[in-house]
Amino acid sequence: MFSIHRRFLLPLCVLSAALWGGFALAAAQSFQVPLTGSQQVPAVDTAGMGMAELTYDPATHVVTWAITYAGLSGPITMAHFHGPAAKGENAAPQVPLTTKGSAAENPIKGQATLTPEQAKDFLAGKWYVNLHTQAHPGGEIRGQVVPPKD
Repeated sequence: MFSIHRRFLLPLCVLSAALWGGFALAAAQSFQVPLTGSQQVPAVDTAGMGMAELTYDPATHVVTWAITYAGLSGPITMAHFHGPAAKGENAAPQVPLTTKGSAAENPIKGQATLTPEQAKDFLAGKWYVNLHTQAHPGGEIRGQVVPPKD
């Protein structure tokens, strides 16, 4: 009877270790993205600055954000994740960070589920956060999303 239990116990242990290892690989990633006018393309001369605190869960493709900002030329008119684009390039909006038609709070908080293609670009550092104002409709402050190195 002991050999029967041992025969089933070893594969069960191996399976458990593999599952726990898989969960460890799928842990959420947290990172910070500084937002400045100098990262805009072309650069914007502004006293505005900000910080995007992001969390990405690779198991669910959910990205969560809390974005603080100060010193902008006026109220935020729009805020988005843009991509795909390398640092120094411009791209189309991908995910709105605020609800259209409502004032942006400070901090801007929210979450979205990315498509597999969006998730791939997001994790490759090909997205950026962009906060727009009336004086700077193309964006007043921006920051490239660069996932942390392991």
